[in-house]
Amino acid sequence: MKMTHIKRVLSVILCIVLIAAAALITTGCNNGTETPETTTNPAVETTAPEIKVLGEGENKFSFTVTDIDGNTSEFEIHTDKKIVGEALLDLGLIKGDEGPYGLYVKEANGISADFDKDGTYWAFYIDGEYAMSGVDLTEIEEGKVYSFKVEKG
Repeated sequence: MKMTHIKRVLSVILCIVLIAAAALITTGCNNGTETPETTTNPAVETTAPEIKVLGEGENKFSFTVTDIDGNTSEFEIHTDKKIVGEALLDLGLIKGDEGPYGLYVKEANGISADFDKDGTYWAFYIDGEYAMSGVDLTEIEEGKVYSFKVEKG
C-alpha cells in the first residue's frame, strides 16, 4: 500500500512538472509577447496609384483609364476647354473617329480597344455611372470623375 501511495504522489508531481514545463516553453518561445502572423503577397500592391497632372487652365477634373486587365491610370486634368472630350483630345489622352453618333473612342492613354477585332470597346463613365452622353458632348464639371474602361461587348 505504501508503494501505491508513493506512485500516486510521484504521478501528481510528474503531472505538475509537465504542466509547468509546457507553460514555460510556450511563454519562452515568444518572450511573453504576442506577435501576429503576417503574410505578404508580392502580387498585391498596397501603394496608391500615381496621379499624373496634365495640362493648364482654369477647369480641373479627374480622369481614369482602366484597361482590360483592370490596371488603372489616374490623371488630374487642367484645361480651358469646356467639354471633356475636347480637353482629352487636346492632351492626346484619347483618339477616335467621328461617326453618326459623335466621337467613337478607339484609344485611351495609348491603349487600343477594337470591337471588330476582339469585341472590346471603351465605355465612358461619369462618377462610376455609365454616361448618358458621349465624351464629345459632356461639359466639364469640377469634382466629377470621368473614366474610360475597356469592356467586352
